[in-house]
Amino acid sequence: MGGPGFEKNALRGVAADFKTLRQSDLRHRDVEFPAVTSLAEKAERLRLLHRPGQPLLLVNVWDAATARLIERAGFPAIATTSAGIAFSRGYPDGQRIPRDEMLAEIARICRAVSVPVTADLEAGYGDSAEAVARAAARALDAGAAGLNLEDGTGRMEEPLFELGRQVEKIRAIREAGRRRGVAIVVNARTDVYLDRVGPESGRLEETIRRGAAFRDAGADCVFVPGVKEVGLIGEIVRRLACPVNVLAAPGGPSLGELAKLGVARVSLGSGAMRAALTLVERIGEELRTEGTWSALDGALSHSRVNELMG
Repeated sequence: MGGPGFEKNALRGVAADFKTLRQSDLRHRDVEFPAVTSLAEKAERLRLLHRPGQPLLLVNVWDAATARLIERAGFPAIATTSAGIAFSRGYPDGQRIPRDEMLAEIARICRAVSVPVTADLEAGYGDSAEAVARAAARALDAGAAGLNLEDGTGRMEEPLFELGRQVEKIRAIREAGRRRGVAIVVNARTDVYLDRVGPESGRLEETIRRGAAFRDAGADCVFVPGVKEVGLIGEIVRRLACPVNVLAAPGGPSLGELAKLGVARVSLGSGAMRAALTLVERIGEELRTEGTWSALDGALSHSRVNELMG
């Protein structure tokens, strides 16, 4: 790479991959909340930010530095990316990172910012409701006001956890929060579309079946990654009649379209982390092939980052 066709400002080039999320749309400018300090207050703040038609926008972070950058940019809440944290520590995605390592990074992120943090706990690091409740309690101890729980198993022979077991996990998480006086915000994810489970013709009904059960078990929001079709997203939002989270990706609906559909939460997942890795790859390739480093143009200054972390 490099030469005349090389992106002169790779930072802007990577950002362009997410052009459907315009900067002017990424500010909750009409929302002004007083500062909160307790975890219970942060959980309630996070819950209130889930407004159908005015979605909560989340740039998922993977360490303290990215968390502070996103907070400084004016976002009212922060989400972690389990894949991004795993990648940064040398593990593949899919609950391969040890639970304690994941929770340690979540704790560092929570300490680095003052806004509410929702933590991606993958499938809860255990098959039983008791194990998931222990992980949720640890996330609360780390400072997380909310969490993601997915129903994907990572096993081809049984791609999704049995629905009754998943419902038990959600209830156990809510109970773990109640014992600590925190109404932890549960974002319950179903991987029906993401993992292409079952015949395509039956995926909508299975998504609704699972999402409704998660909602009735106490989930505050239902996360359905892997859907891009406007009509399909609208049908899911309408039939679940609760806050719905959509994963933003190039080629998907714009933020304006998602808002009109009544989506309550839009997140980037591991997208920002993968974009950052793309930039590093471009820097290395330009240096190796051209002996230049134009991809560093526009990078944050050392003094700014040092001040940010100070």
